[in-house]
Amino acid sequence: MKIARVRGVVTGTVKDSQFSGQKTLIVDVLDAEGNVLEASVVALDVCSAGPGDMVLVTTGSAARLPSETSGVATDATIIAIIDEISFDGQSVYNAP
Repeated sequence: MKIARVRGVVTGTVKDSQFSGQKTLIVDVLDAEGNVLEASVVALDVCSAGPGDMVLVTTGSAARLPSETSGVATDATIIAIIDEISFDGQSVYNAP
């Protein structure tokens, strides 16, 4: 799993039928200190996350394990919204 921050939303009217009803977001993958490791990753969302939310993202074959994404062609899925992150004994993020 990877820590990421939701940056935006991707919408499209013409798409494969697998994506009907799927919410697609843009996330930046972060390190524990909040530095961007990988920018602008597109991920399917199964948690109703929104811009600004810190989330956990699964990638690769694990991205297709949640029931909502089973059989969907995705490389990344948001599986949780993060409430708090502590690193080296210090809180580095608390959800608003």
